[in-house]
Amino acid sequence: MLLFDTHAFVWLASTPKELSRSAKRAIRENAGRLYLSSISALEIAILFKRKRLILPMGPAEFIDRALGQHGIQEIPVDRTIAIASTGLPDIHNDPFDRLIIATAQLNGMHIVSKDRLLRSYPQVVIVW
Repeated sequence: MLLFDTHAFVWLASTPKELSRSAKRAIRENAGRLYLSSISALEIAILFKRKRLILPMGPAEFIDRALGQHGIQEIPVDRTIAIASTGLPDIHNDPFDRLIIATAQLNGMHIVSKDRLLRSYPQVVIVW
């Protein structure tokens, strides 16, 4: 099972050439077992609003289309994930990444991410 970091999801949906060969292979091999944390929707919307992310349409439509096109299932952030994210070592201060890491840990998933800091967390396998 693979969980996308926000940037990897955006790249898959808009500029797949940005993904590494290993990431593309893992995505193909895990078809039907691809996931996105709902926190990524918030991160995408904030980046779009601040004009730090250019999308061909609004964030809601972009995310809906990408989820459907790539067969990605959404995992909601619940209180278990939220609380687990606060117990992580203080390696990464980004709350979005901390929630993604906690989601992966609790669900036994690998994370598709270029972010090298994520590799420092225990019980996390990064695909890149």
